[in-house]
Amino acid sequence: MIFIETLVYVVKDNKVLLIRKKRGLGAGYYNGIGGKVEEGEDVVSAAVRECREEVGITPKNLEWMGLLEFWNYEDGRVESVHFVHVFLARDFDGVPRESDEAEPIWFGVNEVPYDNMWSDDVMWLPKVLSCKKVYARFDFDRWRLIGGQVFELARSA
Repeated sequence: MIFIETLVYVVKDNKVLLIRKKRGLGAGYYNGIGGKVEEGEDVVSAAVRECREEVGITPKNLEWMGLLEFWNYEDGRVESVHFVHVFLARDFDGVPRESDEAEPIWFGVNEVPYDNMWSDDVMWLPKVLSCKKVYARFDFDRWRLIGGQVFELARSA
């Protein structure tokens, strides 16, 4: 199965808004706000919708920061492929609130809890939080990281 998804990192006053995921894949981990792009929806609209649904905020001026590929294998076969568009937002409307899916928590940009996140996050998220655009591909075996590469995208002139 192939999935197109989004992740949004709201950064304000040298803090980043993460969620503690309450259910589904990655429950208990901290992550950005996001989820699957629905049929007929573009990635920006999906990113905004997910922010509203998960934590009750509307991000402003989303900046596309990169694309992540997650290939998950089971018994040597591809079980799923996830193409995840990553965005930064430096402002938003609303007040972050808890939902059935997520608990929003602010962390200092230099205090991100990588030890309680997906194991690939430490490889690419620091780059995004320092305003570098990335492309990355990660391979998982039953959602355990087995390899990956991260590339910084060149700035346009």
